[in-house]
Amino acid sequence: MENWKKTFGIIWSGQLASILSSSVVGYAIIFWMSIETGSAEVLALAAIAGMLPQSLLGPVVGVYVDRWDRKRTMILADSFIAFCTLILAVLFWFDVAQMWHIYILLACRSVGSAFHTPSMQASVPLLAPEAQLTRVAGVNQIINSLSNIIGPALGAVLISFTGIGNILLLDVAGAIIACTSLLFVRIPNPVRGTLKPNLWREFREGFSAITAVPGMAWLFTLTILVLFFIMPVGVMFPLMTLQHFGGSTYDMSLIEIVWGGGALVGGAIMGARVYRVNRIVLINLMNFIVGVSFTLSGMLSPGAFALFAVLSCIEGIAGGIFNASFVAVVQTRIDAGVLGRVMSLYYSFGLLPSAIGLLGTGFLAEQVGLTTTFVIAGLVICTLGLTAFCIPSVMRLDRQSKSAEHQTMRVQQTGSKPRSSHGATARNRIPGHHRGKRPTKHARKPCRSENRPPGK
Repeated sequence: MENWKKTFGIIWSGQLASILSSSVVGYAIIFWMSIETGSAEVLALAAIAGMLPQSLLGPVVGVYVDRWDRKRTMILADSFIAFCTLILAVLFWFDVAQMWHIYILLACRSVGSAFHTPSMQASVPLLAPEAQLTRVAGVNQIINSLSNIIGPALGAVLISFTGIGNILLLDVAGAIIACTSLLFVRIPNPVRGTLKPNLWREFREGFSAITAVPGMAWLFTLTILVLFFIMPVGVMFPLMTLQHFGGSTYDMSLIEIVWGGGALVGGAIMGARVYRVNRIVLINLMNFIVGVSFTLSGMLSPGAFALFAVLSCIEGIAGGIFNASFVAVVQTRIDAGVLGRVMSLYYSFGLLPSAIGLLGTGFLAEQVGLTTTFVIAGLVICTLGLTAFCIPSVMRLDRQSKSAEHQTMRVQQTGSKPRSSHGATARNRIPGHHRGKRPTKHARKPCRSENRPPGK
């Protein structure tokens, strides 16, 4: 790990090009769909198309991520996503593209992301020292945040001056740069056991890795519940700007830029140095802050667009800190040999309930109302954030020694049952970001809600 900074510098340069181009394309599609249809249901369907494949494939994909060469997996996944985007660009050039073509593209990108995202996350602990994982997560958040700032502005400008087919080519170019950068680095693979590959056994090992760490199942459960209420609200932000505040395409992009600026600040804070702070406290507190911001946003009058922008910035800061803290806690507490499976399970079980929640987006927007939905979701998220403070095993997650847990995390690699730090057989514990990516952003990266349709 002596040259870990140089290795990450090469990887980050490629990822910045890839994530930025994906962000520009994603926002351009969001704006195009919002302007062309003005329908919450269309945006919700796009978000579901971008999440459902990844959530369904996640449990199985994680097994292969831990089994295959992770660098090669990331290159192939990025190449597949670029190829699918190129096909859609051709359809737009010939003026035959339909809305369902976009849904299929998002689904294909989701399949690629099902392999790429956990591969990248599981590779980080193999490249960086454990003490630097929070800083690495912070820098990753900075890259995502820069994309959230530049993406909306460029997306809004480009969609006014050129066709969507030409804009899609940016995503293809970004993927080529990312794949090329990976060719110049060596990403080690974890030590694997001597047992023969077995899909069902390796799948169960992923679950065992989560339940073997006291409090981890609770943390996953609460975070997934938060995502369930964040997703529908995240999809409604463009409509909130257009319909409630009477904004324009420029205003939509401004909100995205402001949120991205906040997330950039949050990522910069976490990436600047190593802090002696309980990251679980940060996770719970950021959930609470996002919930309060959602609630206040729903109470604003149509003339309070400036306050809406300020609250969006606060949400961005909270989301940036949450993402860096959550990923670092998981990477620190879970053994690298099963981390691919664990991250795939998290994305799978986090996205599936969110996709279900998105099915009600059209009903919420038209029957309940945009502002009321913001208030209800915000209050529930606040409650979940406060609840986590009341669970001792969750609060101790960032205090426990990883060295003792490494024995527990040797899940079946030598054919033996996982052992607790006291030598007894580990027993499964019953499980007790934020508006990070929006539903489409996850197709290329990891939270504001970890996704809006296509590109968040």
